[in-house]
Amino acid sequence: MKTVLLLSCSNIFMTLAWYGQLKFRVFEGKPLWLVILMAWSIALLEYCFMVPANRIGYHNGLSGYQLKIIQEVITLIVFVVFAWLVLGERLAWNYAVSFVLVLLAVIFAFAFRAPPVH
Repeated sequence: MKTVLLLSCSNIFMTLAWYGQLKFRVFEGKPLWLVILMAWSIALLEYCFMVPANRIGYHNGLSGYQLKIIQEVITLIVFVVFAWLVLGERLAWNYAVSFVLVLLAVIFAFAFRAPPVH
């Protein structure tokens, strides 16, 4: 659970770094190089959560593959909320179906016993 919480925090910062510049006024009128530096400063916070999340998860028996799959689902959930609240975009049916298929991938990845991690 700690891994999922840390990955969620990580993804919130990453979404802000990647997509916040599309709507937030603080980025308006800035040259691209400065927007990139501002995004990198936000992304640094993402790493402060992502690295411990992966270490904790891995040391608690999750494989690298499982960690990545969990991270991708969290990324999609965070992005859907961000796109709806900040970008004002509705979730179209084809995107919803795509996200369900990713969720099915997560279920499939955890439903079967993976070979031991070396």
